Amino acid sequence: MTSLLLVEDDAVIRESVGLALERYGYRVSTAADGLSGLEAALAGGHDLLLLDVMLPGLDGISLCRRVRESSQVPILMLSARGDGLDIVAGLEGGADDYVVKPIDLPVLVARIRSLLRRAAAARPEPEPAGGRPAPLSFGDLTVDTAALEVRRAGERVELTPTELRLLLEFAAHPGIVLERATLLRTVWDYGWDGDSRVVDLCVQRLRRKIGTDRIETVRGFGYKLSAT
Repeated sequence: MTSLLLVEDDAVIRESVGLALERYGYRVSTAADGLSGLEAALAGGHDLLLLDVMLPGLDGISLCRRVRESSQVPILMLSARGDGLDIVAGLEGGADDYVVKPIDLPVLVARIRSLLRRAAAARPEPEPAGGRPAPLSFGDLTVDTAALEVRRAGERVELTPTELRLLLEFAAHPGIVLERATLLRTVWDYGWDGDSRVVDLCVQRLRRKIGTDRIETVRGFGYKLSAT
């Protein structure tokens, strides 16, 4: 059974959302503050984390950053504000996606399922009988699409499932401009043209890991992976 960790200080939201997610078939653990949430997250055993931004003891954004120091577990932020401040800070801190309160349960479940699919796609599959495809090379960057490993100048690069899925999408279309709306559908699995900030900020995080000049911005359109 898929295990979720919900870190939320509001008891009503914590209990109601936890019970609702259990009815969808998830096993849900909860924490009421940032420090206990960090302890539970670092203990492992969870397939996805749901972190409220405003938490006592340790806020959700700092909690997200601490988790990212040692784990690539999918993280979904819960923000009470839709003005962008919490959203941007959470995504910059390493979160994969966000949901704005008040929580629309079908939207939350759809985002959870999408993140879990991305995490599953980021796990290497058994090698096919015909042999594995050769790794792709882009300058000093090597992408092994079979082992789902990325190396830069020979050193392994640790990516979150979303960052890896984004890089694989670019690697499948080197030199081709991919629009933000296209990336929202193919990487984030949105069935609509959602908030493009998740794309922009994930690209920024990816650039810091694989090289700032590896992914080019094409103003007014989107991004492309430099093939050289």
